[in-house]
Amino acid sequence: MGAVPKKKPSRAKTRQRRSHWHAETAALVRCPRCRSPRLPHHACPVCGTYRGRQVIPVEVPGR
Repeated sequence: MGAVPKKKPSRAKTRQRRSHWHAETAALVRCPRCRSPRLPHHACPVCGTYRGRQVIPVEVPGR
């Protein structure tokens, strides 16, 4: 049989342990072309460029 805890963990200890379960904040970088925030290693959703090349066609509003 496995080990069994002698005492019930208090709410403080349980919550203290779970305090590190939080999600990481998303790392954002600035697009070198349009300066809008984007995810690293992803194409820019605003101008559609990645590593200096146009990879996503972007529609111009009003055309």
